[in-house]
Amino acid sequence: MGNIKAKITGIEAYLPDYILDNHELSTIVDTSDEWIMSRVGIKERRILKGKGVGTSYMAAEAVKKLLKKTNTSPDEVDFVICATISGDMHFPATANIVSDMVGIKNAFSYDLNAACSGYIYALVTASKFVESGDYKKVVVIAADKMSCMTDYTDRTTCVLFGDAGTATLLEPTTEDVGIKDHIFGSDGVGRHYLYLKAGGSQYPASHETIDNNEHYLYQDGQPVFKAAVKSMADVAVEVMKKNNLTSEDIAWLVPHQANLRIIDATARRMHLPPEKVMINIEKYGNTTAATIPLCLWEWEKQLKKGDKLILAAFGGGFTWGSIYVKWGYDPK
Repeated sequence: MGNIKAKITGIEAYLPDYILDNHELSTIVDTSDEWIMSRVGIKERRILKGKGVGTSYMAAEAVKKLLKKTNTSPDEVDFVICATISGDMHFPATANIVSDMVGIKNAFSYDLNAACSGYIYALVTASKFVESGDYKKVVVIAADKMSCMTDYTDRTTCVLFGDAGTATLLEPTTEDVGIKDHIFGSDGVGRHYLYLKAGGSQYPASHETIDNNEHYLYQDGQPVFKAAVKSMADVAVEVMKKNNLTSEDIAWLVPHQANLRIIDATARRMHLPPEKVMINIEKYGNTTAATIPLCLWEWEKQLKKGDKLILAAFGGGFTWGSIYVKWGYDPK
């Protein structure tokens, strides 16, 4: 059993049709394309429109595409884990809702909340179930409808976020590929700088919380930026050193897409040239848990079996981490 590893065998994504670009944002709030691009590097972001559609809708669409792409029956799926901070409801878990929507009946499922680090936390959690030898097909969802918690009168945050859903299939392998290693960290002091105050048990919804705009995301940008630059770069370098990897060994850095300056700082610390860094923040903005799998999905046709990837993220909490992955298949 000890030689079983979990490898990614397929990845899919769903992006809403509606594109909110910087020009339209500048008609809503006091901002400009130049201001946004110079500070975060975002040109446009996708927004999920429609009454009664939430994170589960995007996640379900991504899972349907994944099952079709990998020729997997819903009945074959053993476990579904969903990384999200914008679940449809407090309960049931969005993973439960998605399983019902796509016909997955033989799996257990639950949600994981680690904000922008959600995908890498969920990927490693899922990999341990696969490595146990008891689970053969595991679906990792990373999806968020950030537009539902974004205050479009706050120019410091409304420019950042977009909506997306992704789904990744993990399966066992005895080959020298898959999820090889990881280093994770967290620091609860981050709760003071990035949070959604109301709607939970501490501050239930009320007229007061609504009047005070406390159902929107709050971010104190400077401490978050400083912590993200340090933690994301440090942990990516740490996982490289732990596995005796040099910049020449790395095929791709797959970073969380929160801010172009954070991505650049991480790549510099790893001594990686720009052509080895996956960046799509300009098109999609920060889709929280979905950013890293969106990159893998977009670059899938360029990835080759055995490619060594470093995945790195930083999120609210604070949470952060990095994974060393050897890609499991050639372009299909």
